Amino acid sequence: MRVTKEQTVLRLLGRVLGGAGLTCLASLTLAAEVRITGIDNDSDLYDTVAGGSLLIEQTSEELTPTTQEVVAAAQADYGRLLAVLYDQGYFGPVITITLDGTDAAAIPPVQPPRSINQAVINISTGPKFRFGTAKIAPVAPGTEIPEEFAGGQTASLSVLKDAVSEGIDGWRAQGYAKAALSSQTLTARHADQIINADLVLAPGPKLRFGRLQISGNEDVREDRIRDIAGLPEGEVFSPEELRLAATRLRRTGAFSSVALLEAEQIGPDATLPITAQITENAPRRFGFGAELGSLEGLTLSAFWMHRNLLGGAERLRIEGEIKGIGGNSGGEDYSLSARFERPATFNEDTDFYALAEIEQLDEVNYFSRQLDLEAGIERYASEERTYTLGVGLRRAETRDVFGENRYTLLTLPLSATFDYRDNTLDAKNGYYIDASVMPFLAVSGSDNGMRSLIDARAYRTFGEARPVTLALRGQVGSVYGPDISTAPADYLFYSGGGGTVRGQPYQSLGVDQGSGDLSGGRSFVSVSAEARFSVTDTIGVVGFVDGGYIGSEEFYDGSGEWHSGAGVGLRYNTGIGPIRLDVAVPTSGPETDENFQVYIGIGQSF
Repeated sequence: MRVTKEQTVLRLLGRVLGGAGLTCLASLTLAAEVRITGIDNDSDLYDTVAGGSLLIEQTSEELTPTTQEVVAAAQADYGRLLAVLYDQGYFGPVITITLDGTDAAAIPPVQPPRSINQAVINISTGPKFRFGTAKIAPVAPGTEIPEEFAGGQTASLSVLKDAVSEGIDGWRAQGYAKAALSSQTLTARHADQIINADLVLAPGPKLRFGRLQISGNEDVREDRIRDIAGLPEGEVFSPEELRLAATRLRRTGAFSSVALLEAEQIGPDATLPITAQITENAPRRFGFGAELGSLEGLTLSAFWMHRNLLGGAERLRIEGEIKGIGGNSGGEDYSLSARFERPATFNEDTDFYALAEIEQLDEVNYFSRQLDLEAGIERYASEERTYTLGVGLRRAETRDVFGENRYTLLTLPLSATFDYRDNTLDAKNGYYIDASVMPFLAVSGSDNGMRSLIDARAYRTFGEARPVTLALRGQVGSVYGPDISTAPADYLFYSGGGGTVRGQPYQSLGVDQGSGDLSGGRSFVSVSAEARFSVTDTIGVVGFVDGGYIGSEEFYDGSGEWHSGAGVGLRYNTGIGPIRLDVAVPTSGPETDENFQVYIGIGQSF
């Protein structure tokens, strides 16, 4: 079978613009040899055609398809490759696919040959067509039509579709929700290899949001769903507002699926009814985790969560953790916390939270037992930027090199998070900044002051076949106000271990108070660099170096001490993130009795 220019090119163009698509067969693997002829093997077009062929695609999957499946794949390639060539501007191609010399279209799928040894795809592209005239109107102010939709450019189907899509989106962004393509005039001049395109848009009336209708909810109340979505009823229609409303509903975790559907018919007074079609998650969830370090020992954690505690998508999370099991980093640490969150409390992007936590830290250089009570707000300025403001009460008992202390603090925790990473557990590109500042007022046992910590990370990936990701991290901390001997022991900084400097023993760097006794420091700096190499789709190796600084001064002035560590790691990618194995050795700083450290966990180290 041959596909030629006589096959109603313009009709297919119109259908594609109208939304028609091609149906692909399920995947298979072809054991026979597949060749493409008629196209230069070193050309970009060859790679594009090979990438669009079902026969070529499946040869790398090492399966053994039946000959019936091979015949079906070959026959499907006629339509697939025709669409690929049209998208490249070739509107007069001739495609021939043979299986052991027989035209694939002539082989009955119900009576395939016993064996197939060779498949040949022969393509005669014919001339490349370009746009003669390329018009689309009317276009909303500020709309950016693709530069490729212009006279002299390659006449690509995808460019035509993109031009229509951008034109419609431009009108929708200004409130014309029912904008559509009203007519299209496409003329082919084969002698000149020219396609003339004249596209006409119909903006329709400017609309406003109608009342949000709810469908599919069972336990979450409708009034709370409307509050959380925050769809501005009565205001001019906006696709961005529609997207944000869906994001707010998903963010609660109460719903497994959310779809905001626009009504087909315009409502009274130029309004557009919107329906939130939702499916609720199971209200209760629990989970657990584990992390192992050769020095820190085993860490076990578990949580229980209710996603709809009071019928308004309120979340209650109870979490417990035990650290240091079988380790050599002090004793075992315990924590138990309960956190309540109510979405859309003050407005659709501002949540309320309340937190209660008891914790015992039996560390190498200090012991602490504390109770924290805190309440505040969390503001989602965008999908990447989050701010929190709270007020808290801390009651603690500590023991360190300076002796025992009991203190009570009123705290004002403030934080800002900027998360522009492409993946939380395995970032390839982007950056992340978490900055926290906590002024505290001493009721007893300490002095007034402020604790601050900034954690900044950046990622950049190079290459495609075997990509390499460079990851950098910097941390800067300070305790301002109280003297080092009266500052809360658990507010001071140490360095060493998986969170700061791998290869160095846990919390091995502090401030020497004489006779080898260490306290925490009031200033802290940590830097880390990793080179992450992808060996296969699932296996990766990492080389890294870390450095850390602790000083007695309130802010870094270089008078403290540095130490460093370096090592290599192995990553195994899973659906929930990479499994991490790192081995590191100390490279500078005070001598230790440890030769190397091992760290195991889920997700990259940062």
